[in-house]
Amino acid sequence: MAGAHDLTVELGGTTALAGISVDVPPGRVTAVVGGDGAGKTTLLRALLGRVAPRSGHVDVPPAERIGYEPSTSGVWPTLTVAENVAFVGAAYGMATPDVRARADDLLATAGLDDARGRLGHQLSGGMRQKLGFCLAMLHSPDLLLLDEPSTGVDPVSRIELWRLITAAAQGGAAVLMTTTYLDEAERAATVVALQEGHVLAAGRPDEVVGAVPGTVSVGDGPADERTWRRGRTFHTWSPPGADAPGRAVTPDMEDTLIALTLARTEETR
Repeated sequence: MAGAHDLTVELGGTTALAGISVDVPPGRVTAVVGGDGAGKTTLLRALLGRVAPRSGHVDVPPAERIGYEPSTSGVWPTLTVAENVAFVGAAYGMATPDVRARADDLLATAGLDDARGRLGHQLSGGMRQKLGFCLAMLHSPDLLLLDEPSTGVDPVSRIELWRLITAAAQGGAAVLMTTTYLDEAERAATVVALQEGHVLAAGRPDEVVGAVPGTVSVGDGPADERTWRRGRTFHTWSPPGADAPGRAVTPDMEDTLIALTLARTEETR
């Protein structure tokens, strides 16, 4: 099974990952969530072998069996869709007939079949991200790493992209994706919540929600420094044993990530 084990990474004198362990089983989507500086991209770079760990280790397939889509999509802007595919296929040493057959399937599924002659910079943001996914999947990798693949993508393309990601896992790939969209994390088989290089919680989405200590409540106004606004209401996290200032609710993934972050902040004070 792919993953990281007791992994510590230091970048520029800062601990980017602090002894974290993450499993990425085949046939499932693992979503890594967290704010800026949480360590999401560093984790992917460590799995790719682009940063060396100070301690711990990663278990991954050979480089040629890994697919990677960076947050920038990885699409060459001055090449057409067809040229992007041909270039990546050649880089992986794929035979031309295999590239064509695989591209026919992927591009049709991604809704890009009629865009083969368009340059990368002429594609919409959603089309570029979907093409980046197709390039990462072209050689049918065992491990697929996706760095915020849907950031900045329109809602319809997000849905289409998620279908592609799900299909990759159903085809047997081990999929690890970072995301800023917590509704996407709720669809994953496993969620890993990171903050400042530490794992706040990991497991099925319901297990991560259940890991929140204390209570999340909803009220009409701010209560204290543990309160955040959600639309017209205010949500508050109260530590175990403390009185909740509003109506207790079952947190969703957004509430969960905020509450876990607040709880860890209090623990480290």
